[in-house]
Amino acid sequence: MSRPDLNLLFTLDVLLAEGSVAGAARRLRLSPSAMSRALARLRETTGDPLLVRAGRGLVPTPRAIELRAQVGQLVRDGEAVLRPAERLDLKQLVRTFTLRTSEGFVENFGPDLIARIGDEAPGVRLCFVQKSDKDSKPLRDGLVDLETGVVGQSTAPELRAQALLRDRFIGVVRMGHPLSQGEVTPSRYAAGRHVYVSRQGVDKGPIDEALRAVGLERKIVTIVGGFSTSLALARASDLIASVPERHTGNLREGMYSFPLPVSTPEITISLLWHPRLDADPAHRWLRGHVRNVCAALR
Repeated sequence: MSRPDLNLLFTLDVLLAEGSVAGAARRLRLSPSAMSRALARLRETTGDPLLVRAGRGLVPTPRAIELRAQVGQLVRDGEAVLRPAERLDLKQLVRTFTLRTSEGFVENFGPDLIARIGDEAPGVRLCFVQKSDKDSKPLRDGLVDLETGVVGQSTAPELRAQALLRDRFIGVVRMGHPLSQGEVTPSRYAAGRHVYVSRQGVDKGPIDEALRAVGLERKIVTIVGGFSTSLALARASDLIASVPERHTGNLREGMYSFPLPVSTPEITISLLWHPRLDADPAHRWLRGHVRNVCAALR
């Protein structure tokens, strides 16, 4: 089987971006007839018409729409490989990176990360934004540079992901709460009044499944959207909060924490970014610092 002409990737990228043979010919500095011949080769190679006549213009086929993002990324990756490596001058780097994180990340890992970044690159600013959902659109649209969270079914498949740390859920109550004294058994834990964290408004999770396996059910009296809110309520009442241990270390100061009396699966917190930034030297440098900070505080 003969190898395809990889030069056609660049031609296809421009054609799909322009949606016009004449426009693509101008960008590639080819004659319209040469561009038409290139389109004919692409149609033969892919087995798809790619662009079809609609009135006076051309519209992409479903196959062309499917290929557009993939081809664009392949072209950018190829250009990055062939481009001379840039020497990153951190002292002269002026840039703002936006990080979308869950509650607790900034409080626990932010101070060390900000200090490290400031020491090496004083012109770099970190902008932390709250992660209110698991939508991958901010990364796809370039509104966010990095994100932390648990990779799930809703995570866009093209995103890059690297594990940062593993975490487990624990119980947290105010000092002086009945559970701060004596053994915390499944029945004692389930008998209390609980605050549940859910961004989607659901009221059941792995802890409830584990309790159900031993014939118990806890009473959830309120649902909130974040861990800091649940801990604030537990700090000021007899409510029981169940939160990830490492993510909430500083938030739990002055409170009583205990291992859950039932077995629940650990969660893996990952660092996510869009592949368009994979080869960016400054972005690689920032990713390295995030990984190192999380490793140091495990």
